[in-house]
Amino acid sequence: MSKQELFCEKNGKLHTWHTILTGFAFLTTSIAWAIYDPYITKILNRLLTESIFITNLSAKLNEAFPVLAEFAKTQGQDVNVAGGGITLVPLFIGVIMTFDNIFGVIFQPTFGKLSDRCRSKLGKRRPFIVYGAPVSAFLFAIIPWVALKSTLPATMICIILFVFSMSLWRAPAVALMPALTPPHLRSEGNAIINLMGGVGSVLGMVAGTLVSAIYLLVTGVKVTSENEQQTSFPYVFLLGAIVMIIGMLVIRTCVKEPSSKLEVVAANNQYADEKAAKKAEKEARNAEKLSKGERKSLIFMLGGLFFLFCGTNAITTFFALFAEEVLGKSTGEATIMTTIFAVCSAVAAIPAGKMGKKLGRKKTILIGLVVFMAVFLLYVFTRSMAIIWLALILGGAANMFITVNTLPLVLDIGGIDKVGTFTGYYYTATFSAQIASPIVYGIVRMFSGTYLSLFVYSPIMFILSILCILFVKHGEAVPQEIVDKIEEENAD
Repeated sequence: MSKQELFCEKNGKLHTWHTILTGFAFLTTSIAWAIYDPYITKILNRLLTESIFITNLSAKLNEAFPVLAEFAKTQGQDVNVAGGGITLVPLFIGVIMTFDNIFGVIFQPTFGKLSDRCRSKLGKRRPFIVYGAPVSAFLFAIIPWVALKSTLPATMICIILFVFSMSLWRAPAVALMPALTPPHLRSEGNAIINLMGGVGSVLGMVAGTLVSAIYLLVTGVKVTSENEQQTSFPYVFLLGAIVMIIGMLVIRTCVKEPSSKLEVVAANNQYADEKAAKKAEKEARNAEKLSKGERKSLIFMLGGLFFLFCGTNAITTFFALFAEEVLGKSTGEATIMTTIFAVCSAVAAIPAGKMGKKLGRKKTILIGLVVFMAVFLLYVFTRSMAIIWLALILGGAANMFITVNTLPLVLDIGGIDKVGTFTGYYYTATFSAQIASPIVYGIVRMFSGTYLSLFVYSPIMFILSILCILFVKHGEAVPQEIVDKIEEENAD
């Protein structure tokens, strides 16, 4: 694969504009998920509350365990309004909202591997995006309409199909940039991609406000919490669907994938018959199998990712509750604090990529983990509000120093022809953590009796992540100057 085929300028630097074009797929998925998470929970809350099945099931549970009514009282619930005790609605919402992570664990490695083996005029990754995104966009757009006009089962079918369709092209979309970028520039490229993802998340968050303002201007009807599902919701989802289509068109028209390495190897052998060509391709594939050391590095890196995301997921999920219970902050104040964390992460994206290139990915990841762990543990011993703000600022930056460099490190263990497969491995580890962590920390919180335990739980997860990553011996990109020197020597 020539330097010209990759997103690399003649001076050896990253081609920023080309990288941004590949990031449109990641941008659109970020917008979609930023809309999906808060809006789907509200839709599900209404449908499940109205469900006779859920109501009856909750009643039977409370009848079998009368102590639940007493527990409901301790939580400030009116048991008469709550149907005599605990309602199962939040539990069902939580289970349904894990579907995207569960589907990611099950299907993304498969579709990532399929993209590695894909032989198409569109390339290896683009067919999954070009054909998968419109299907996702259609399903995404109809979810609120089905929820309004039909039943809970019909809505669930739409949600499940949407989540599955997103799994079809999410791994190929993430793999597109690394597949087109020289290994030594992937950290910088991933920084741009993560920055676009952050922008996408912000756009998804403000989509509802924008649609509500336009709806008021056009119809004269003010969108409220009582009428939002009947008024603005369908158009918010429609906006997200349109963005997905636009992202697909950008990838379809502006991004070109080179021929795969395996195809080139097979062609260069110039065997006369198809059987011989297939044999040559098989030999090329076998030559790229991981060594024992690479497999060991991969296992420890995936283990490190699992513990890392267990720690970060607990923070992002439960920090607002910590701020309310321990710090006495309102929901609005807690939101401001988490926003500062997110902004610091976005600001640190580009520097994180540059540091990964200069110091090495492993060192940069370990520095981020140590900083993250240190500032959180420091609060446990000081209980200082100033340390909380320091934890949000430094923790946000450290989080991006870690995130930007982990995916390129995993991908470079696999090599150029396994980008899709290893992207799938990456998301299997991270999604598994996002499924497990809320349950594990929920147990920790139950026995500790306070959300202060969050500042102990997460650092412990970071320590376990550090211990795993210390055993990773592969995944650092070979500097371009060394690659060029080797190519010159081979040419001579």
